[in-house]
Amino acid sequence: MIRLTRLTDYGIMLLTLFARDGRRGMKSARDLAAEAHLPLPTVSKILKLLARSGLLEAHRGVKGGFTLARQPAEIPMSEVISALEGPIGMTECSSEEGNCVIERFCCVRSNWMKINQVVRKALGQITLAEMTHPMPALTTVKWGESRLTAQKG
Repeated sequence: MIRLTRLTDYGIMLLTLFARDGRRGMKSARDLAAEAHLPLPTVSKILKLLARSGLLEAHRGVKGGFTLARQPAEIPMSEVISALEGPIGMTECSSEEGNCVIERFCCVRSNWMKINQVVRKALGQITLAEMTHPMPALTTVKWGESRLTAQKG
């Protein structure tokens, strides 16, 4: 199963709290932890990673905290995920070369690279601003018919 870590999920949720308040909404780790119902050490760890990657700006002092470094519409989800997970890769060899002993003999590597490019492109087209708005209920695809139909489920 391909799945983002819980830390990344929490990081995206924390960033949406910033995005909803606008670019200049200063937030402390303690306030964010309370608002998101997450443990303070976890929130602090995530905020440090996001600040180190340039997505957040850290402000020191008694009234310090964090702000978004850019407008939410300028922050693609691919950048957020890379900041928290590292390079986006469906397989080890689809994001970096030289990680697999059978890489030069692999008959599916080029296909994984193509899939990886599509996933990265899709994640790059979704912004933090879009993540602040709930999407309509998902639909599932029913297979086995001569044509595909979507049904709520």
